[in-house]
Amino acid sequence: METSILVAKIISLIYVCMGLGFLFNPTYFKKSLNGMLDNSGFMIFGGIMSLMVGFLLVNYHNVWVMDWMVVITIIGWIALIKGVTIFLMPKFLITFARNMYKNLPMRVFGTCTMFFGLIMGYFGFFT
Repeated sequence: METSILVAKIISLIYVCMGLGFLFNPTYFKKSLNGMLDNSGFMIFGGIMSLMVGFLLVNYHNVWVMDWMVVITIIGWIALIKGVTIFLMPKFLITFARNMYKNLPMRVFGTCTMFFGLIMGYFGFFT
């Protein structure tokens, strides 16, 4: 439970800050995200980070219960799969990400990101 609360706090901080950034500077972040997709060095670094975070969460928090803590486990598996996908199918992932950013307004993306961060913050800081 302590691990779940700590991870929820970290996820909350990251997602709330990202969501606010997307809301207040949508043009900047859309341009930055597209630039990151064009940079192969960043993609490799992102793949390594996703693999590390995903592996750590899956290894230390592989909790499959009918509770909010399963969200952290799902995030871990998604991060692990994303890291593997970056190395095995980078063009697919880049195309997928570009379509997502193109079809989803940054304000909607920011609102959803911030909302999820606030939910995780509730579980991390107030439960």
